[in-house]
Amino acid sequence: MMDMSNRKASTAATISDVAKEAGVSTSTVSYVMSGNRPISKETREIVEAAMRRLKYSPRSSARALASSRSNVLGLVVPLRADVNVGVVMQFVTAVVTTARTFNQDVLLLTQDDAGSIERVTSQSMVDGLVMMDIEARDPRIPVLAKLDKPAVLIGMPDDPRGLSCVDFDFAGASRTAVRHLVELGHRGIAFIGSPPASLRRHATYADRALRGFEEACRELEVTHVSVACEANSKDLARALDKVFAGPEAITALLVHNEGLLPILRENLAAHSLSVPEDISVVVIAPADVATSAFLPWTAVSIPAMDIGRAAVEMVMDRLSLAKPAELRLIAPTLSEGASTAAVR
Repeated sequence: MMDMSNRKASTAATISDVAKEAGVSTSTVSYVMSGNRPISKETREIVEAAMRRLKYSPRSSARALASSRSNVLGLVVPLRADVNVGVVMQFVTAVVTTARTFNQDVLLLTQDDAGSIERVTSQSMVDGLVMMDIEARDPRIPVLAKLDKPAVLIGMPDDPRGLSCVDFDFAGASRTAVRHLVELGHRGIAFIGSPPASLRRHATYADRALRGFEEACRELEVTHVSVACEANSKDLARALDKVFAGPEAITALLVHNEGLLPILRENLAAHSLSVPEDISVVVIAPADVATSAFLPWTAVSIPAMDIGRAAVEMVMDRLSLAKPAELRLIAPTLSEGASTAAVR
């Protein structure tokens, strides 16, 4: 544990100091104080002992910061036509509920321009920012990098400019799915991905999922094809026509487009294909989306709640402590459903 004996008397301990002293996350300290979540007796005692050693007082700490804090976090969520609003709202819910444990409100910003970011920070409307829907060369990042407010990106741009990032390992998700299908004997796999607009603007989740798929197929010497697709039946029908028109047999699909899942089985049936008897399907989607089908999909689940929670904790850490930039990638796991089987 960190030796805090040399702390100057004039320096008030922060929630991050307590977390480091106790060897837990800042959210755990917050839960101990608020009682909003059950915490084990052992962990509670460790945190309370750390608070006593540091003479930490949540009320005095709050008073010390009151003059410079708004107790509001900004959440930048551009509502573009090519994003799935249902999935976006899972991230929003995670950010808002986690912010509440830190006694923070959330200001939602839906514009995709840098001007709104500069406005809310220059007027001290927010203490820190969480920004979603990151592009590979996002024009908002240079603006964020110059601000004196902590900012965390949900996404991994090519150059984060010293900003902290947290995201799901979309490339790893595709590799995990391809390996699962290859283990079942599939040697021809198609990727049905995000809408074309997501790929044109290089949304990082779309780029990395596609790149991971192509790399895994080349490494495992699997025949593969990829198609971008709008989330509607007409576009899906065209995508499937392209997938099955090639000379090589495609026996499995990897789908990274949540909007297609409610109509996928019926469109495959139009090609006289039954899941999983004739074709296996793995989806990259939030767990509740994958399991809501009558026959659950085999899925690599997007942990929206974990990502949103981590983003808020990272912002709060940087509000209380000058921590260096951090890149945090959440590893994928695959859950077998009723949509994959050994190739016939």
